[in-house]
Amino acid sequence: MSTNKPKSVDTVLIAIIGLMVAGGFLIFSSASLGLMARGGASFGSVAFNQFVFGVLGGGGVLLLVSNIYYRQWRKYAFYLFFVSLFLTLAVFIPGIGMSHAGATRWLDIGITTIQPSEFLKIGFVVYLATWLSGVHNKIESFKYGLLPFMGIVGAVGFVMLLQPDTDTFMIMGFAGMAMYMTAGAKWRDLALIMLGAIIMLAVVAFARPYIMDRLTTFMHPEADPLGSGYQIQQSLIAVGSGGISGRGFGQSIQKFEYLPEPIGDSIFAVYAEEFGFIGTMMLIISLVFLTLRGYKTATQSNDIFGTLLVIGFMTIIIAQSFLNIAAMVALAPLSGLPLPFISHGGTSLMATLASLGIVLNVSKYRTFRKLS
Repeated sequence: MSTNKPKSVDTVLIAIIGLMVAGGFLIFSSASLGLMARGGASFGSVAFNQFVFGVLGGGGVLLLVSNIYYRQWRKYAFYLFFVSLFLTLAVFIPGIGMSHAGATRWLDIGITTIQPSEFLKIGFVVYLATWLSGVHNKIESFKYGLLPFMGIVGAVGFVMLLQPDTDTFMIMGFAGMAMYMTAGAKWRDLALIMLGAIIMLAVVAFARPYIMDRLTTFMHPEADPLGSGYQIQQSLIAVGSGGISGRGFGQSIQKFEYLPEPIGDSIFAVYAEEFGFIGTMMLIISLVFLTLRGYKTATQSNDIFGTLLVIGFMTIIIAQSFLNIAAMVALAPLSGLPLPFISHGGTSLMATLASLGIVLNVSKYRTFRKLS
């Protein structure tokens, strides 16, 4: 039998999260120094926003959410999903929606900007976990399984591709697949979903030239070193310059003039230049340890809803992390995805910590008994 009496929270998981947040802010602060040579936003303003909205705000949200009994989210799952979808569509409202580099993904709320798709990740996982936990005994049925699953994912995909934000949708798709598989989906249905995803990617690549450019650049990064291949070339120079032990904290050269988006999706290259191979491996090991600890919590949850919540949130974090890192070392096409805990974006860090707050609450009720 399961129990609703909370136990102690997973202190190891808390320690890893604290280490990632503190270390991430230090790395971000170093990368932000490159802004001084570029003009535009100042080091002080971006560091202040990251600390206040990301570290402090996110930390407060994590503390709050970690004390909310995770099963309560089932009651409000539909409303959370609906509101997060609406906010993501609100970026198209003139006056509050904000565009940058051909994408419309932000809301201008005066004191700062927010990226509502980060909250859509949470709404999506909570709603999908609620639905799957209710139908997991009938998940092998086309009517109760594959069809509604594709409807939920399709609704999210429609909103995300309008922006366009193909990369974030892909991450959410990974998480959805992991949750669907955990709920007991047939391998046949998973194969059909994978086939559909490949077809969709091909269609999007032909319909959206920037996707095709990324794929072409990935296969032939040397073809246009001053154009589409510039970012990956500069990233590889930064990573290679780090050597075994790195140049030292704050000593990156690439971040000042050469590396595009040094506080955004290229921040891993700055980190690798300053901390080298040893530091890079420490970061990767920390991310893997965080994920495995989270997945361990999923296996110990006393119900399928808690398991699915943790699987969804941890898959988003690890998939986004490794796609960002892989892109910076030319093992995957450039994605534009931020590196969790480290890249610029108070909304992203706050949403990540909110997700982990839910994971921590699930850990309070963990048990070694079978799922109910």
